[in-house]
Amino acid sequence: MANIVDQWGKPIQSEILHEPQTAKLQQLHMEYANHPSRGLTPVRLASIMQQAEQGNLTAQAELFADMEEKDAHIYAEMSKRKGAILSIDYEIRPPRNPSAEEKSLTAYLTEMVQDIASLDTILIDALDGIGHGYSCQEIEWQILGSEWLPKEITHRPPSWFNVSRFNQNELRLRDNSSDGAALNPFGWIVHKHRARTGPLARTGLHRMLAWPFLFKNYAVRDLAELLEIHGLPIRLGKYPPGTGDAEKATLLRAVTMLGHAAAGIIPDSMSIDFQNAAVGTHDPFQAMITWAEQSESKAILGATLTSQADGKSSTNALGKIHNEVRREILASDARQLAATLTRDLLYPLAMLNGKQVNDPRRMPHFFFDVREEEDFQQIAAALPNLVNVGMSIPVSWAQRKLSIPAAQNGEPVLVATKTPIKTDAIAVNRVALKAQDNPQDQLQQRTEQENDDAWSQVVDHVQQLVAEAPDLPTLQNQLLAAYSGLPLDDLQSVMAQGFALAQLAGMFDVKTGQ
Repeated sequence: MANIVDQWGKPIQSEILHEPQTAKLQQLHMEYANHPSRGLTPVRLASIMQQAEQGNLTAQAELFADMEEKDAHIYAEMSKRKGAILSIDYEIRPPRNPSAEEKSLTAYLTEMVQDIASLDTILIDALDGIGHGYSCQEIEWQILGSEWLPKEITHRPPSWFNVSRFNQNELRLRDNSSDGAALNPFGWIVHKHRARTGPLARTGLHRMLAWPFLFKNYAVRDLAELLEIHGLPIRLGKYPPGTGDAEKATLLRAVTMLGHAAAGIIPDSMSIDFQNAAVGTHDPFQAMITWAEQSESKAILGATLTSQADGKSSTNALGKIHNEVRREILASDARQLAATLTRDLLYPLAMLNGKQVNDPRRMPHFFFDVREEEDFQQIAAALPNLVNVGMSIPVSWAQRKLSIPAAQNGEPVLVATKTPIKTDAIAVNRVALKAQDNPQDQLQQRTEQENDDAWSQVVDHVQQLVAEAPDLPTLQNQLLAAYSGLPLDDLQSVMAQGFALAQLAGMFDVKTGQ
C-alpha cells in the first residue's frame, strides 16, 4: 500500500491507519473544559478572540460550546440550521461523461456509504463547523474480509486543535510540541465551514454571536435582580445612640426577616420604618434580550420571521420570503459539506480498497439535492403544448425539473393506460346530431350525463363504434377489443353505455324511418 497517495498527492503507509491518531494523546482525553463564559466581560471576550487569531483556539472553542449550552435561543436556531441537512436527499454522482469504470466506482461507493449506519450523525457533527469554523471527526478503520471500512467515526472537541503558526488555515492536533501535530491522512473528516471570509480562526459563525450572547447575559442578570426585589419596600431600622453591637445585629436580623417571614422582634427602644416600594420595569431589559435574540436569528438563519413572531410584521408573504433566504443558506451549507465528504470520505474509501483514481477531478462526488420542488401539475400541462409547437425539450431536462430519475436497464416503469383513438368530430357525433330532432332527446341527454371529464374520450369513441357497427355482436367484439384491459367494473360500464347508445340510436332510426 506504499503507492497510495492522499488527497494532496502525498504517499501514505497503511500502518498509520491501524489505530486512531489520538490514541497516544491521553492528555487530551483527560482534559476538562474551563468554561470561559463564567464571569465573561467585554475585555475578556476580546482577549479570547485575539488569542484565537494568534493560533490558540482552546478558549474560543470552549466559549462557543458554552454559548450553545447556556443560550437556549442559540441552541434552537443552530439545531434548525444543522438539522435541515437531514431533510434533503443525497446521492453519489459520477463525473461528467463517465466511463464504465467510473460508473462502477460510483455504484461501489454508493453501497459503501449506505453501509455506514451513523451517517446522519456524521452530517450533523460535521455541521458543528458552522459555529466554530471547523469540525474534526476521527476515523477508526477496520478490515472486513479484504475491504477497508470505517469502524467508528468520532467527533473530537474543537478545543483539541490549534492553528499552525506558519499557516493560519492549517489545523493541528494539540500535543507536547509547540506547533501541534499534523492530522494523519485518511484519518479525519475535517469540515472547514466558511460562514464568513477570513482566516480559519475567524470564519466561525459564533464569532458574530458572541457579542449578542454577552449583552443578553447582562440583561438577563439585571432582569433577575429586578424581579427579586421588585415591589418589596425598603425597611429601615433605627436604634438610639449608645446601642451595642449585639443589639444592632438583632435589629438587622429583624429587618432582614421582615422581607421573608413578615415577622420579627426588636427592643422597645428601636424602630423600623418602611419606605416606598422599589419602582422599576422590565421593559429595558426585555428590549435588550429581544435585540440580542433577533440578532442571533439573523446571523444563523438570515431572518427572524422563521423563528420568532412579533404579531406586527409576521405576515405570511414575508415569512415565505424569509424562508427562501433560509433555503439559500441550506444550499450553501450542503455544497460545502458535499465537498468535504467527497474529499475525506469517498476518496479514502476508493483508494484504500484498490479503486485507483488518477485524476481527482474524475472522482465520484457527494451531491445533496437542494432544488425546490417544481409545480408538477403546471409543468406536466405545459410540456405537451410546448412540444406541439415544435420546441425540442430534452427528456433529461424534464426528468431533472420534475425530480424524476431516469429508469435503469430492466427497471420496471409506469405505463399509460390504453387511450381511445380520437376520431373525426363529425363522425363521432353523428348519432347525437340525429338525436337532436327527437322531442325526448334521450340520446343527447344520456350522452351529456356520461360525458364528464373522466369519460369524455371514452364516450366519443363508443359513439363512433356504435355509429359504424353493423350489428350488436360486432359492436360487442369491438368494445372488448378496445377496453378489455379495463377493470371489470369499468368494462361493464363501457359495455352498458355502448348497448344503451345502440338501443337509443336504433329506436330513433325506426321512428324517423331511416
